[in-house]
Amino acid sequence: MKLKVINIDGKKVNDIEISDKIFSLKPNKYLIQSLIDWHFNQFKARVAKTKQRNEIKGSTAKIYAQKGTGGARHSSRKAPIFVGGGVAHGPKGAIYKINKINKKIKKNGLFHVLSQKNKLNLLFVVEDFKDEIKKTKLFNNFLKKMKLKNSIIISDKNSKTKIIKSARNIANLKIIEQEGANAYDILKYKNVIFTISSIKSFQDRVTKWENFII
Repeated sequence: MKLKVINIDGKKVNDIEISDKIFSLKPNKYLIQSLIDWHFNQFKARVAKTKQRNEIKGSTAKIYAQKGTGGARHSSRKAPIFVGGGVAHGPKGAIYKINKINKKIKKNGLFHVLSQKNKLNLLFVVEDFKDEIKKTKLFNNFLKKMKLKNSIIISDKNSKTKIIKSARNIANLKIIEQEGANAYDILKYKNVIFTISSIKSFQDRVTKWENFII
């Protein structure tokens, strides 16, 4: 299929061919939700935890004889009364069940997320930025004109250097290079913007993945 290419003025300048196997799949909601859950679990805060007596490595033998020393109740060096011993009634931490997701699902999930954006007409391709855009106002006007506020720009390396200064202070905008494209970031933002070079490089890269066919 083809997508139109727009310039910084918001005008169509060309069309670009994109892969149906990446951008035109029927979105699998179960797969997408599984990826969202997996990503959220990675970001959950970990609660403090101390080791209890049974978690301390070392001998369980008593340090004093059972009779004749008066110290039998001291138990082993793992007892809470000793430095390096377990902590009595300390925080136990939170246990999160993080389901593992294999690489194939992660990769295929990325394609389903991109296909969903394309289906909703939230996927855009812009010309490579050859000249540096120094003013935030100019870049912000482009986003407003094309109604692209709340966007992630998946850029080629060269274009990123041209727009990073003008774009870094714009709210709800993130710029990443195509190698870092992931389902979580794409779902987090409403619009997805590729540059011509980045979408070509992205397609070339992912079609070389093992088990590319979905």
